[in-house]
Amino acid sequence: MNKPIKAYWLFKSEVATWSWDQQLAKGDDGEEWDGVRNYQARNFMQEMKVGDRGFFYHSQKEKEIVGIVEVIAEAHPDSTTDDERWECVDIKAIESVPNPVTLADIKANPKLEDMVLVNNSRLSVQPVTPAQWKEVCKMAGVK
Repeated sequence: MNKPIKAYWLFKSEVATWSWDQQLAKGDDGEEWDGVRNYQARNFMQEMKVGDRGFFYHSQKEKEIVGIVEVIAEAHPDSTTDDERWECVDIKAIESVPNPVTLADIKANPKLEDMVLVNNSRLSVQPVTPAQWKEVCKMAGVK
């Protein structure tokens, strides 16, 4: 029996740093969501539980949601630094979205006006409400 998903998130990455194709290539092993050096984003990762879902968002030029990921390991020390303040989670790709959802699409949808992405587009890891998740999935053609 599938456990209900407790929380939804959005993970932002620059294509040149870590792309959706690279995430897909990691398969079920997934990858650390490392290198985050923002306390608010780190704190969100500390709240994540195995099984939570997230949108994978290409920032910079593309500015669009391109995939769905799942948290597969809860917060642990970030392997890219010896500074114990920084932690990360591990995520794996679940599926590509049939229709990428752009930032412009999100901003144009009144149901998403309170989405963190609209109001704090620089935050690299951010929460998504269940209603926002459902709306973005609908826009992306995800069942």
